[in-house]
Amino acid sequence: MTGSLALVYPVLAQVFWTFIVFILLGVRRYKALRSRKTRARDVALSGDAWPDDEKKVANNLRNQFETPVIFYVLCGVATYIGATAYGMTILAWIYVASRVAHTAIHVTSNNLSQRALIYSVGLMALVLMWIITILRLLGA
Repeated sequence: MTGSLALVYPVLAQVFWTFIVFILLGVRRYKALRSRKTRARDVALSGDAWPDDEKKVANNLRNQFETPVIFYVLCGVATYIGATAYGMTILAWIYVASRVAHTAIHVTSNNLSQRALIYSVGLMALVLMWIITILRLLGA
């Protein structure tokens, strides 16, 4: 879909993905507490006592509030100024796909080199989206 609302769908997908990570975090915390790998009193003031499986998801959830915030603002500005052509929409979906892949790696193998590669792909898509938006604002 192109047109004025083309970027709404990737934004909604990214928000949905963030909710999925919240749910995964809840599941991992519940399992850790139920299995007694950690105790509630040990994590009441600090997350240090959580098992690594929980920490991976918690770290990834924090990541969902870093570059995605820029993505949300960018999509709002781009939609407002009408910079929602196919290229911009494809870049937005690449960004969202990179966030999903980043989570998949982060919460499983946590392979840093793979995570960095996927992160870089998403960041490059985001930078290109900003460049397109700036060019549109400058009338190019």
